[in-house]
Amino acid sequence: MPLDTESKDRSASSDSPTMATAYAALSSMSTLSLSPPFLSSAPASASCPCLHPARAPRNLVWVLNPGAPGGPACSPQVLKERTRDDGVVDRSLLEFEETSSDGELWAASCLRVRTFNQFKPSTFAVEDLKRSLAEREFEALKERIAGKRESFRRVSCINATLPMSQIMTGSNDLSSTCKFSRSGKDRVVVATLDLNQCLWLPDEIVGARPQQGTGADFARAYLSNVCVAEELQRNGLGYALIAKSKIVAQEWGITDLYVHVAVDNEAAKKLYMKSGFVYESEEPAWQARFLDRPRRILLWTSVGASCDL
Repeated sequence: MPLDTESKDRSASSDSPTMATAYAALSSMSTLSLSPPFLSSAPASASCPCLHPARAPRNLVWVLNPGAPGGPACSPQVLKERTRDDGVVDRSLLEFEETSSDGELWAASCLRVRTFNQFKPSTFAVEDLKRSLAEREFEALKERIAGKRESFRRVSCINATLPMSQIMTGSNDLSSTCKFSRSGKDRVVVATLDLNQCLWLPDEIVGARPQQGTGADFARAYLSNVCVAEELQRNGLGYALIAKSKIVAQEWGITDLYVHVAVDNEAAKKLYMKSGFVYESEEPAWQARFLDRPRRILLWTSVGASCDL
């Protein structure tokens, strides 16, 4: 609460020499800066060294919150703070490939578990729970890739990977959980998705192109389980991974590619539309309520155009 003028005058006329001296010193100041020296835009002079240590520049970025109900496909965005050098990826060391080993498939399954779920440290036997979920995803993914799941003609798990040495400090969980070995060298799965050649995905809106009877079961595909490690978001990994999936789809003879996204997931919609997807249809509200999830929209793109990474 500000000091009123009358009170200030009484304090100034105090019989105490100490109080009078202090008030005179304060009155002689032309300005009083409340900002610490390291926030000043002007460089500190040699005659007046800064009393505070230098602070790394801050960069506030929007990232997906994987802990929200329903996973990143329907989660809101959350503002997080990271230093400018955190999470910078050397793109020359990135590899975008179809999964070629069980070890890489397991690493991709673990990335999905840590991305699509939120685990409290206080949860009983949380590590056992994580492993159980990863095993379930691993076995289901193996069955889809092997052609053992009905309605799936062909499935491929496509990953973005980095050498273990390139994972930034402070990401021990990512490097330990999502690592695998290739040619005797450790790599880490940092982004993953599934490319599904099929007419429809279970419990999802069905695409309309190409029309039934015109080779739709061969020429239609869907992307699913699209995720990027939280530590490395905002590096263009999602965009490059989708571009790689288009190349694979083109090799399979796919002409029409689909992806489902929650209506309120603006970040994901922006990514897909940047990748060439456009709106086709929307899930009925009753279906979303029945499945207890946010309503989804279906986005479509043609695979006929150039798909270079």
